[in-house]
Amino acid sequence: MRVVQVLGSSAGGVARHVAQVVTELTGAGDRVLVAGPAAVRETVLPTGGHFEPVEIADRPHASDLAAVRRLTGLGREADVVHAHGLRAGALTVLALRGRRRRPRIVVTLHNLPVGGRAIRTVSAVLGRVVARGADVVLGVSGDLVALSRSQGARHAERALVPAPTRREPSRDAQQTRAELGLEPDQPLAVTVARLAPQKGLDTLALAASQVEAWVPDLVWLVAGDGPLAGPLQERIDLLRAPVRLLGRRTDVADLMAAADVVVSTAVWEGQPLAVQEALGLGAAVVATNAGGTREVTGDAAVLVPVDDADALASAVERVLTDPIERDRLRAAARDRAGQLPTPAEVRVQLRAIYRP
Repeated sequence: MRVVQVLGSSAGGVARHVAQVVTELTGAGDRVLVAGPAAVRETVLPTGGHFEPVEIADRPHASDLAAVRRLTGLGREADVVHAHGLRAGALTVLALRGRRRRPRIVVTLHNLPVGGRAIRTVSAVLGRVVARGADVVLGVSGDLVALSRSQGARHAERALVPAPTRREPSRDAQQTRAELGLEPDQPLAVTVARLAPQKGLDTLALAASQVEAWVPDLVWLVAGDGPLAGPLQERIDLLRAPVRLLGRRTDVADLMAAADVVVSTAVWEGQPLAVQEALGLGAAVVATNAGGTREVTGDAAVLVPVDDADALASAVERVLTDPIERDRLRAAARDRAGQLPTPAEVRVQLRAIYRP
């Protein structure tokens, strides 16, 4: 089967998922070509492969017309074109819809647009283009599936997104703590997130300042980079919150394994990879009940409402101060990790969709 995987600019999660899909399909004997911005090539095809540069920006751009033309040409030789993301999906539909002989069009929606009225309005238009033009729409969470159906999708179902390849810690927890300048028993919360609006980082800073009143020695580490690094640091300083911004890290597994609690404060998530990784490491997790997070964690995490700093602070404080609850969550995390989708299950789902 000849399959084209299409994606736009990506902060990393979508590109890593596409890389898994490419590996699985290629291993099953399919001929796979990836089309997307040159910047994602190394992430999607780290060991080489068939790649066609197609510039798909994260917002309307003069390059869109050229992208549509290029996708039209790529579609002529394909049995399936599978686009990832709302803009990549919409451009793919516009490129291929109405062709006398066209490939099967599959679109995976990875994110719920977060922003003001203008962003939501444009996203709604693109959503209808995708829903009505694709043969199958996959959503990484149940709310995305429901939204696509409401916009007219003929066939919409939940996408399987496997956990990242499990990374074992490279050093033990006490070594990690020592290198961070922490005492062996100092309370430690860790968040792994891109510093972007979707991640609810204002709530994190406020909750951390509240937890410190109950847990005076708390240190809350945030691993990740992004456009909100400056404003977030200003808010941390204003609140005098015990939060350290570490920037991008390559030792995320070590940080999570050393933490007393791993926290996600997202406003919306599909199938959050950082939470999946935390579960695989047997971490105690507190997270906002955002998007598809509950679909990932089941009962293996404490979930709190989005944007509720009081509830978040209370949950984090309880895990930090109650070793029995912490151990319960750690055991539940390991059990839940064994139930998460595998790359092989993704391959089975996609091949069934590609061959109706």
